[in-house]
Amino acid sequence: MEERRILINPLIRLDYPDPDVIRVEDTYYMASTTMHFMPGCEILRSYDLRNWEHLSYVYDKLDSTPAQRLEGEENIYGKGMWAASLRYHKGIYYVCFVANDTHKTYLYTAKQPEGPWEKHFIEGFYHDCSLLFDDDGKKYIVYGNREIWLTQLREDLSGPLEGGLHRLLVEDRDNPMLGYEGSHLYKIGGKYYLFLIHSRPDRWRRTEACFAADSLEGEFVGGDVLDDDMGLSDNGVAQGGIVDTPDGKWYAILFQDSGAVGRIPCLVPVTWRKEYPVFGTDGKIPDVFPVESTRPGYVYAPLVGSDDFKGELKKYWEFNHEPDLGLICHDKVAGTWQVRTDKVCNSLTQARNTLTQRMLWPGCAAEVTVDGSGLQEGDFAGLCALQACFGFVGLTRRDNKLLLSVRTVELEDLESNSPERVQEREWAAIPVEEKPVVLKLEAGFSQMGDLCSFYYKEGSIGSCWQKIGPEHRLYFRLDHFCGCRFGLSVYSTKKAGGSAVFSNFIYQGR
Repeated sequence: MEERRILINPLIRLDYPDPDVIRVEDTYYMASTTMHFMPGCEILRSYDLRNWEHLSYVYDKLDSTPAQRLEGEENIYGKGMWAASLRYHKGIYYVCFVANDTHKTYLYTAKQPEGPWEKHFIEGFYHDCSLLFDDDGKKYIVYGNREIWLTQLREDLSGPLEGGLHRLLVEDRDNPMLGYEGSHLYKIGGKYYLFLIHSRPDRWRRTEACFAADSLEGEFVGGDVLDDDMGLSDNGVAQGGIVDTPDGKWYAILFQDSGAVGRIPCLVPVTWRKEYPVFGTDGKIPDVFPVESTRPGYVYAPLVGSDDFKGELKKYWEFNHEPDLGLICHDKVAGTWQVRTDKVCNSLTQARNTLTQRMLWPGCAAEVTVDGSGLQEGDFAGLCALQACFGFVGLTRRDNKLLLSVRTVELEDLESNSPERVQEREWAAIPVEEKPVVLKLEAGFSQMGDLCSFYYKEGSIGSCWQKIGPEHRLYFRLDHFCGCRFGLSVYSTKKAGGSAVFSNFIYQGR
C-alpha cells in the first residue's frame, strides 16, 4: 500500500450527509442521504478513503407516491430517504433506511455494490437505523432519537423476532438541543461499540459520542469522543461510520454542517486506548495526516461535471423528485435535453423533471445554453440554485415576447407565509431575441458567505458575460434539509404544454 501525508478535509467538498462506510477486501464503499432526489441512495467507491467516485444508485424510484412524483402541490422536501446503513455479510451487500414521507423501513440487497439492488421492507419504522450481523448468526437493528433502542430481527430481516432481544441501550431525553440519534453499531474485537450524534446541551453544536459494552445485554458505557468544529462557527463534526484499512488502521467519516452548500464529509483518524476509540489528536481533527491507497495510481471519475448531452446522461445528475421521462426528449446525437410541462404550478420548486447536480465548496459556477422558442405564455426555463430560497436566471414568455428573467424567493417571504402562498420576486425582465441564450450562475460558500450571482450572454462566440439582477443569499434550512444544487428547470404558471431545450452544460469549480 502507498502512504501519502496530505491535507485531507473537507473530504469530498460536496453535500454527502449521514455517511456510512464499509470496506470489502481492498475497496471502500460509502452510502449517504439523498432525500427527495432520484435516482437515490448513491453508493460511492474509494481505494484510499480520500478520493471517491460514483459507483451506483440503490433505487431509481421508491414507491411512486403522488408526493414523490410532485403531483399538484405535493412534495417530499425534507423527507424521503435518510441515513442509510451500509453492510456486507456473507457475500451480500445490504442497505437499510427509512423514508420520512412513507414511514416505511426499506431494505435493499445485492450481490455486487454495482447492483442490481433488490427491494424489501422491514416491518416497523426505525429512525437513523444501523444493522448488526452478530457472530452467532443473530441479526439486530439499532435506532431512535433521544432513546436508542436495539431490536433483534428475524432471520430474513423482515421484522422484529418474536421473543427476541428488545431493549433500551442509552438515552439523552433531557438534552434541550438534539438528543442521541444517528446510530452506528459494530462488533470489534469481541466488544460492541455504539456511535451516536447529539448536541452539546449548553448550545447548538454537534458532537460525536461512543458507548461500549461487553455484550448486547450488558450496560453501554461511554460519552463524547469528538467535539470539534475545525474553526467553522460552532458547526461540529459528527455522525457517520468507522472503517478499518487492510493493515489495521481505523478512520471515521463524519459530516459537518457547512452552510448553504450542505453537509460535507470529513475524514477523522481513529486510534484505540484501552479498547475505547480516540478520535483525532488531543480531541481535534488534524489538518494533515497519512492516507494509504490500496490501488496506487488509480484515477477517479469526478462526482460533478459538465455534460454536452451527447450519449447517455452523466451519472452525476439526479432529478428533483421522481421524474416523468415521458416529458423528456434527449437527443443523444445533437446533444439536446428537451423538457415539456404537463401541469401548472406556482413555483419552480414544484416543477417536474428538474435535473440537478450538487454545488461544490468553496465555490462553483455553471453555464448552460437554453432555447426558449417552445415556451408558452407564463412559462419559465433556465438555471437555478435549487433550495426553498431559490435563485433563478432564465427565459420567460410574456405578452408573446421572450424575456430574460431573474427570480428569487427571499427568506423573509418564506418565513412569513405558508409554502403555497410564497411569491417569487422578479428582479429583472429584459427582452431578448428568439434564439438560444447562454446563462451562468456563480455561487460562493467560503466561511458560509452563501451568495449566488446571475449572468447571461447573447450573440456570437466570444461575447462578454453580462450580470443581471442582484446577488442572492442562499440558506441551509430544514424545509429542504439538503445542500443547494444547480438545477435545470422548466415550469408553467398559466398553461401546461410548453417546452425548452438545454444544451452544453459546463461545470466549473474552484
